[in-house]
Amino acid sequence: MRMIATGLLVLMAVVFVVSRLFQDRVTGLDFVTAFAEAAMVGALADWFAVTALFRHPLGMPIPHTAIIPTNKDRIADTMAGFLKANFLTPAVVARRMQAMNVARAAGDYLAAPSRSSTGVRAGAAELFAEALESLDPQRLGEQVRHGLAAQLSRLEVAPLLGQMLTAAIADKRHLPLMEAMIRWAGKALEANESLVREMIHERANALLRFTGLDERLANSVLDGLYRLLAEVLVNPDHPLRAKVEEGLESLAHDLIHDPATRAKVEGMKQELIANPAVATWWQGVWERLRASLIAAARDPGSQMGGQFAGAVAELGAALQGDARLQRQVNRFARRSAVGIASRYGDQIVRLVSETVKRWDATTITARVEGAVGRDLQFIRINGTLVGGLVGLIIHAVDVWVF
Repeated sequence: MRMIATGLLVLMAVVFVVSRLFQDRVTGLDFVTAFAEAAMVGALADWFAVTALFRHPLGMPIPHTAIIPTNKDRIADTMAGFLKANFLTPAVVARRMQAMNVARAAGDYLAAPSRSSTGVRAGAAELFAEALESLDPQRLGEQVRHGLAAQLSRLEVAPLLGQMLTAAIADKRHLPLMEAMIRWAGKALEANESLVREMIHERANALLRFTGLDERLANSVLDGLYRLLAEVLVNPDHPLRAKVEEGLESLAHDLIHDPATRAKVEGMKQELIANPAVATWWQGVWERLRASLIAAARDPGSQMGGQFAGAVAELGAALQGDARLQRQVNRFARRSAVGIASRYGDQIVRLVSETVKRWDATTITARVEGAVGRDLQFIRINGTLVGGLVGLIIHAVDVWVF
C-alpha cells in the first residue's frame, strides 16, 4: 500500500506537468490541472503528517515530528493509565463479567464432540502426566510419606483393629483365614520334617539313639502333629478351634478396652512408622505408582485416559445444564477477575508502561506502524483524492462565478 500511495503522488505530478503543458491547446484541461495540483498538495500534506508521526520527514529534525518515538515514555504512561481506568478497575471488571456466562461458554466448549474439546481432554491428561513428571519424585514421595505418617500418628489403630476383629468373628469371616493358617502350618511342617527329626535326635539320650527309639519318637511326633492339624481343619467344633476363637475374642476386647494392650499397639505403630525400611519400601511403592499413573494418563486407550475424557465431557454437560452450578462458577470467575484487577491491576499497567518505555525508537515505531497497518497508507491515498476533488471544486467555482 505504501508503493500505491507513493505511486499515486507521482502519477498526480506527471498528470499536472502534462496537463499544464497542454491546457492552452485543449479545452477543459485546466480542470485536470487543478485536480492534479490540489491532489499533489493533499498527498504531500498527508505524507508529511503520516511520516511525522513516526520519523523526521526526509531525515530533517523539523520541530514536532517523530512524535511517537520522541514521546514514547509519555505514551507508555498514557496507555497504562487508559488501560487501568477503562479495563482494570474492579467496578469495570465486575460490570463486564456480570454480563458474561463464563460457565455456559466453557460447558459448550468442553461438551462439544469436536476436535477442540477432544484436544482439551487429551491436554488434561497430558497436563496431569507432565505435572507428575515435573515434580521431584524423591521430595514428593517424602512429602506423601510424611503426610501419611502424620495422619497415622494421630489415628489410634488399636480400637479400630479390635472393632474389625470383633465384626469379623461375629460374621464368621475369620474362619477362612484360620483354615488358611492351618494349611500353611501343615505345609511348613512338611517342608521342615528333617529339621524336626534332627531336633528330636539331638535331644534324645544315648540309650534312645542306641535302640533306635529316637526315630520312632520322631515319627510319632510328626504323625501326631499332622493328625492334629487335619482334625482341626476338618472338624469345625474342634476344641483347639474354640481356644483360638477364644483368644481372638480376648484380643479384640483388649484392643478396644485394655489400656496396656492399646499402648503396646500404639508403640508398635510408632516404631513401624519410624522404621527406615518402611520409608524405603514406601518410596519404591510411590515411584511405581507414579510411573503407572504417567503411563496410563498418556495412553488414550487406557482406562485412565477414558476417565479423563469422560470427566471432561461430564463437566461440560454439568456446566451446560445446571443453572445453580453456572451461578457458582460465574460468581467464582467474577470474584477472581475482580480480585486480580484489585490486587494486581497496578502491577499489570506498570508492566505495560515499563515494557513500552524499554523499547527503543525503532521498535516502537515499527510496532505501532505495523499495528495500524494499511490504514496509514489509505490516509495518504484519501488525502490525494480528497485534495484533488477540493481543488477541482474550487477551480470550478472560480471559473463559473468569476
